[in-house]
Amino acid sequence: MKKNIGSADQIIRWIIGIVIAALGIYYKNWWGLVAIIPIGTALFNFCPLYLPFGISTRKKAE
Repeated sequence: MKKNIGSADQIIRWIIGIVIAALGIYYKNWWGLVAIIPIGTALFNFCPLYLPFGISTRKKAE
């Protein structure tokens, strides 16, 4: 897996994941498990949906 998530993208994914998880806990709803996706992608710095489009928010090493 080649890392394709930059630091700003990673922070946004962490925030979104935490908010989704908190809402799932607050409303006692299983939809809070959807938080696994943004948290997992932020944790591994890899988004499989970026691959087919050739997107990378990571800065290029010079």
